[in-house]
Amino acid sequence: MRVALVHDYLNQYGGAERVLEALHDLYPAAPIYTAIYDPTAMPPAYRSWDIRTSWMQQLPGWRRHFRKYFLLYPSAFESFDLSRYELIISSSSAFAKGVIPAAGARHICYCHTPMRFAWRTDAYVERERIGSLQRIVLSILLTYVRLWDVATTPRVDAFIANSREVASRIQRYYGRTAAIIPPPVDLMPFQPEPPGDFYLAGGRLIPYKRLDLAVRAFSALGLPLKIFGDGRDRAALALIAGPTVEFLGYVSEERRRELFAHCRAFIFPGEEDFGITPLEAMAAGRPVIAYAGGGALDTIVDGETGRLFRQQSAAALALAVAQSRGDHYDPLTIRRHAEGFGRQIFLSRVQAFVQTICIAQPAAISSAS
Repeated sequence: MRVALVHDYLNQYGGAERVLEALHDLYPAAPIYTAIYDPTAMPPAYRSWDIRTSWMQQLPGWRRHFRKYFLLYPSAFESFDLSRYELIISSSSAFAKGVIPAAGARHICYCHTPMRFAWRTDAYVERERIGSLQRIVLSILLTYVRLWDVATTPRVDAFIANSREVASRIQRYYGRTAAIIPPPVDLMPFQPEPPGDFYLAGGRLIPYKRLDLAVRAFSALGLPLKIFGDGRDRAALALIAGPTVEFLGYVSEERRRELFAHCRAFIFPGEEDFGITPLEAMAAGRPVIAYAGGGALDTIVDGETGRLFRQQSAAALALAVAQSRGDHYDPLTIRRHAEGFGRQIFLSRVQAFVQTICIAQPAAISSAS
């Protein structure tokens, strides 16, 4: 079978792109169709891939204003000619699922979430700090996007969700069931080491990650917190940080693994669709203190691999951290739990699912450009 991969956009690197990398491992010769691609923002390995962009790549200022062009993405993805492909796998949290497959082709969508800004607009507006006038205009324009999103759902033969939370959203917004296959985690080499005296948080420093809760909680507790990563929230976070909070900025992968291995616990205060960084911490044998929402409910075993707090506030997080000071965790048990989310397990589960969907096509699945 001829296979094509489809991804929303390739101009920022995160969990969705790691899923795409794993899918590319399964189908290394499959072309990747995407709205826009910024090679400077992606790992160097992507430059050897067959990446095919839409006409949006020619729009002025797309690197800076790609979000403002949201009304154009439906047309961009529908413009792709996928008529020669028998299997399409889309990696989508927005528009990629709306491509038009050939008659008789199979389309499997790995859905990171139904588009947040369209279906959970109030939360999106709040965390992006959008003004009242823009909010009114945005809500009107997003009516079209929601209608298009629902109308294109029949183009998908089968959905894969990354968590129970996302599967429930797919059912709620699209009226479709979804298989649940958690995204892959690259498991670092494991050597149990005694924890240090610091806690760790980090990733992209953007509003919905709610790192402000961690900064406020640890400033109040007077406990050391190291935060890796960068983003538009860094200056605002620094303004509320006490002397025990340290911002590390961008760190190398080696340094990141070292931080995971030596932290007392990883702090995860946001509500994510899945959340890979907590599993990376658990792969190092370290517990996670997380808000009990979203994907954390699928990955953290309360009392065994970490501690969950149920009110998304700095006070609730501070209480959970204080209570965890008396907890005892077995690093090997935590590591074994993380191994259940490893890359090879992901690859085998996706491959089995694809074979099930394509059972009527007995030929081995291969890739073609």
